[in-house]
Amino acid sequence: MIFGQDGAPTETVAEIDGEKISLQELNKAAGQSLATLQQQAYSLKQEKLEQMIDDRLLAREAQRRRISLEELINTEITAKLPEITPQEIHRVYELNKAQLQRPEADVEEQLRSALLDKNIATRRHEFANTLRAKARVTIYLEPPSPFRAVLGVEGPSEGAAGASVTIIEFEDFQCPFCKKAQATVEQVLLRYRDKVRLVHRDFPLAPLHPTAPKAHEAARCAEDQGKFWQYRDLLYKNAPTGPEQWAAYASQLGLNSSDFKKCMDSEKFKAAVQKDEDEGNRLGIQGTPEFFINGRPLAGAQPESEFSRVIEEELNKLSHR
Repeated sequence: MIFGQDGAPTETVAEIDGEKISLQELNKAAGQSLATLQQQAYSLKQEKLEQMIDDRLLAREAQRRRISLEELINTEITAKLPEITPQEIHRVYELNKAQLQRPEADVEEQLRSALLDKNIATRRHEFANTLRAKARVTIYLEPPSPFRAVLGVEGPSEGAAGASVTIIEFEDFQCPFCKKAQATVEQVLLRYRDKVRLVHRDFPLAPLHPTAPKAHEAARCAEDQGKFWQYRDLLYKNAPTGPEQWAAYASQLGLNSSDFKKCMDSEKFKAAVQKDEDEGNRLGIQGTPEFFINGRPLAGAQPESEFSRVIEEELNKLSHR
């Protein structure tokens, strides 16, 4: 197998009249969807591994006591289960009444059986954990590496240019979730100061917000005069819907009104906005805001703790290089 400069495999997976498609290109195209499947596969393996460890520990304990596995389970698990009360059955019925669509009396035994199975599984795992504490259990199953999108860092940015962590935000200026996320992002930038840089990407959701693409062009025209972030703040604050407001905000920020109008009329930044949209579509973005922290995706208006978790992981990784 041949490896590229970044250490990624470049083995050929297809050819078209001699033109090769590499595994690296395929993985890049599959992107986040492939990473999601890998994480699901890991979670399944992790769950099954825990079950196998419990099974082995129970079998060893039965052998140590010189009794059958069935006897051990009866003694340590089944016999120690509390009796299922009518109140428990009624509580579960009330929670699932809409799905069951049958009188409680008709499903009482079914619910009792389900509760019993759940209690057995819980007690089984608890007992296995007491055995695990006395054994030497080492797990070598490793989680998949975090997915990292391949992204350029050009575009309006704030924060230290040489920051260790770059947050790229795909946003829609008329999206309420994007508006909600901005206070959190500002707190993150304040907390990490010279360690984090924020880069803007345009991703107006035209089917939901028909005038959003032009609002993004307006912000880029403000960038032409050095006022992108201030203009962006006004867009989020006021959620404008038409050219009158866009021009008014330009005037409010002291921009040259004539230059701003020329920029808008010529659609100078239409292609730039579309380029960001195309990149977002390639990455499989379905909504906004979508963040990429050193390429690692974080979707939605997440709490500051989630940003900090990923940022700290990235900073720790860099400090150990």
